[in-house]
Amino acid sequence: MNSPRSLLLALVAALLTTSAFAGGWSDDYKTSLAKASKENKNVLLDFTGSDWCGWCIRLKKETFDQPAFKEYADKNLVLVEVDFPQGKTLPNAVKMQNDGLQEQYQVQGFPTLVLLSPAGKVIKQQSGYIPGGPKGFIDWVNSAK
Repeated sequence: MNSPRSLLLALVAALLTTSAFAGGWSDDYKTSLAKASKENKNVLLDFTGSDWCGWCIRLKKETFDQPAFKEYADKNLVLVEVDFPQGKTLPNAVKMQNDGLQEQYQVQGFPTLVLLSPAGKVIKQQSGYIPGGPKGFIDWVNSAK
């Protein structure tokens, strides 16, 4: 029989998992890789300066915030925001993770997009803004196939 404590712990775990992917984006690389493997989806790493990089803000507004992108991503991608903000403080664990990912993927500018297979292998990587809104982004993804 389930105790109230075990039910509470299960609820908290479910809420944490749900909030990690709020709006479709997570900041947890390892959890996202596990989710991608389980769901057989590619992973999109968005290296961004969310509160200061003009091209990053434009990419989010013109592509990532659009319904067509969200629909495509829900079916095909696990989304990870790898943020380097200037006006807000990230939790130390996220900052350390992001610094490590920046080094691992040799990211030198923002935005940089890295598309990974469900196994975590790089499919393609691009520095700079991808024009064309959701269609331009989907074309970029599909050109890797």
